[in-house]
Amino acid sequence: MEKTPATGAAVAPPPGDYGTDSITKLEGLEAVRKRPGMYIGDTVAYGLHKLVYEVVDNAVDEALAGHCTDINVVIHVDGSLSVQDNGRGIPVGPHPDPKFKGKDTLEVVLTELHAGSKFGNGAYKVSGGLHGVGVTCVNFLSEWFKVRVQRSGKVYEQSYARGVSQGSPQVVGTTEKRGTLIAFKPDPQVMELLDFNFETLSQRLRELAFLNAGLHITINDERTNKEHDFKFDGGISSFVEYLNKSKTVLHDKPIAFTVEKDGVSLELAMQWNDGYDERIYTFANNINTHEGGSHLSGFKAALTRTLNSYAEKSGIWKDLKETPTGEDAREGLSAVISVKLPNPQFEGQTKTKLGNSEVKGLVEQMVNDQLATFLEETPMVGKKVIAKIGDACRARIAARKARETVRRKGVLDGGGLPGKLADCQSRDPHESELYIVEGDSAGGSAKQGRDRRNQAILPLRGKILNVEKARFEKMLTSAEIVTLITALGTGIGAEDYNPEKARYHRIILMTDADVDGSHIRTLLLTFFFRQMPELLQKGYLYIAQPPLYKVTRNKKDKYVKDQRALDEYLLGIATEHGRVLTPSGEVGGTDLKVLLEKVIAYEERLEKQAKRRDARVVDAVVQGARLTAEMLGDEAALAAAVKGALAEFERRMPDVLGRVSHEVVGDSEHQTKKLVFQTDVNGAMRQTVFDHAFLSSPEYVELMSLRDAFKALGDAPYKVKVDGGYVTAYSAQEVHAALRKDAQKGLGLQRYKGLGEMNPEQLWDTTMNPLTRTLLQVRVEDAVESDEIFSLLMGEAVEPRREFIERNALDVQNLDI
Repeated sequence: MEKTPATGAAVAPPPGDYGTDSITKLEGLEAVRKRPGMYIGDTVAYGLHKLVYEVVDNAVDEALAGHCTDINVVIHVDGSLSVQDNGRGIPVGPHPDPKFKGKDTLEVVLTELHAGSKFGNGAYKVSGGLHGVGVTCVNFLSEWFKVRVQRSGKVYEQSYARGVSQGSPQVVGTTEKRGTLIAFKPDPQVMELLDFNFETLSQRLRELAFLNAGLHITINDERTNKEHDFKFDGGISSFVEYLNKSKTVLHDKPIAFTVEKDGVSLELAMQWNDGYDERIYTFANNINTHEGGSHLSGFKAALTRTLNSYAEKSGIWKDLKETPTGEDAREGLSAVISVKLPNPQFEGQTKTKLGNSEVKGLVEQMVNDQLATFLEETPMVGKKVIAKIGDACRARIAARKARETVRRKGVLDGGGLPGKLADCQSRDPHESELYIVEGDSAGGSAKQGRDRRNQAILPLRGKILNVEKARFEKMLTSAEIVTLITALGTGIGAEDYNPEKARYHRIILMTDADVDGSHIRTLLLTFFFRQMPELLQKGYLYIAQPPLYKVTRNKKDKYVKDQRALDEYLLGIATEHGRVLTPSGEVGGTDLKVLLEKVIAYEERLEKQAKRRDARVVDAVVQGARLTAEMLGDEAALAAAVKGALAEFERRMPDVLGRVSHEVVGDSEHQTKKLVFQTDVNGAMRQTVFDHAFLSSPEYVELMSLRDAFKALGDAPYKVKVDGGYVTAYSAQEVHAALRKDAQKGLGLQRYKGLGEMNPEQLWDTTMNPLTRTLLQVRVEDAVESDEIFSLLMGEAVEPRREFIERNALDVQNLDI
């Protein structure tokens, strides 16, 4: 309410007016939940993964302080994520500061913004998370948040719901271990994106392992069974060796040094290879500064000046017509720059560019001194590097001449489009699509079946040049590549390339589903990744998803997209006529389909258990024992559970029963018991442990939930009605197998390969119609691994490629030979 100047009487402001009561202050929980972008950047991909980084960075800070050696990250099946470290553990107990009114220190850390140990009290000398809002924001932006602390011989646990404490920290057990486990599930009320990306997280965790020599970091994705294990004793030198492992290097060991000046510590490792790409990664206090900053500027300036000065003394460049540029000096260079400083200034909360102006001069001076000394002491390496830079300069001059030659022919100047391009009528790049099609046959079908208004077709004959092995000037002699560049309209090369001029904002690679098609697609991906990476960053590149199968039923053909779609199709057939007899009557139709979908999900989850546990034991415990975490503290319930599991073995897996043993042992961390099964798996003993952690885990809870859905079938054995009579099934999985086998009778199933086999109408309906097609967008989630894969598969080095093929040979499905 406002007051009039004369009387002081309160006067209500008119609707929509801006008065004194419009001014409010948001604090703590309310502020973070109402304006999450201010704290984590956004509520989609960046912000979602920022939540993980904030928790992991706290564990890394423990490693920087010398108290943590292992960090384990797990993405759970229910969309939650947990981070476990073996650091000192967050302090627990009443906080001594009276302003917190006796609140427990653990709760202060998790609920008070700007509360932490990184504000000058000496607990952390260097830290990336200097805002003191990280883990608190994660708590406030989570549907649920749980913390488990192992410290001073005790195990403490506490839970939160959307940032609100569900009780004070409780002692739940004893332990000799130490560390902190934080588990959380992003809140769908705030976060627009909820699915963690394994590759995005892997890139960050790999970087942290490289930047902190000897730190062991693992990540496991229970949704897909993907996992990575990172530990690099060589630090950033190992990082550079990793970047170059599929390249031929100019010198055996990276040039590496660590130096400190005026409170700024610089760690640098660099190594040249015989390739043509520059790969420089910069970090400040372990934060990946994607946009560079003052440390990168200082490095580039010092590198160019020092190498030019050394080259002038050696006389190696005396025949050059031009002085090499900084780009020439960095051709084929892999480098990692890591600076640590007490008070970093990042541009924005997202921390992607270092802004400390004083760092540029310090880094430039340190690199200048160290690199000059190295070149003087190791002249053989120096001469190889200088010779490489000279070759890069000559190649740049040759490339410019080649580009001018091509331009004189009227190809790259935009004056005319290639004749084989069937362009679209629209001139709006936002709505225009370019299909890059393998072969003239499929190209002809695509031209006839397309929507001419906004779909352009460019057929490519054969396999394009592998740009991973070719210099720029050679690339411009390839007719197919020049045709592609001209059709795209972006130009090519450092002087002419402009991604903003792209004539199409959807560039769709459409190749056959065979080995040749895969190779052509990979060659095209290599071209875009190396020469036009901005088009990938903008999300312009897609891969068409033509149908993988053709199913013939009752003389009618149906195209099926992939294996999952085929399973869905067979499920539909299975439940048309199939029935399951239960005590309460028959189950069929939609009810049976919903049930079988749960069975399929259960089978997939069991299969994912196989790497860590004996899936047969897990199945028997879930279905026969129905063991829960609460039962671990009840000896009678445990005995009944064991009896139920063994009965399940006897009923369904009698061959396993004679090779299984079990024991009940103590679990001091939870002041309860745990059940351990030993089974013989192909002659080797396999241990499967059912403890509080596993029985409380999202993957086990989901298995139990799916098992509960089978209750509609009643108790086994089941009678399954199929074409020709009844069959007996002893589990829900056997019900699914019987109905699937029946559904496949009389079907013709052909794995589809060639786009040219389709007529224009079929190609439109299955692959090009925006209303029915499926497109796979190409994005770079893990730049380091993507770079390594392209170098590995398409580069000159043969041995790493052979090792890759041998390592992954057994995982191949649908091999085309």
